[in-house]
Amino acid sequence: MDVDFIFKVAAIGIIVTVLHQVLVRSGREEQAMLTTLAGLVVVLLMIVNVIGELFATVKSVFGL
Repeated sequence: MDVDFIFKVAAIGIIVTVLHQVLVRSGREEQAMLTTLAGLVVVLLMIVNVIGELFATVKSVFGL
């Protein structure tokens, strides 16, 4: 895992937090919740890709 990946996840978190706060203060709670959910889905998909790479690496190490 690279430090770049951690920075990407942190950047997405910061952007989603700012968007959430702006939308809540403007009275659009539903859009704020959907924005937060979309950010969560993006980060989870990124993590699934990294876990897939991890399993592929472990598989190649053990020669399976």
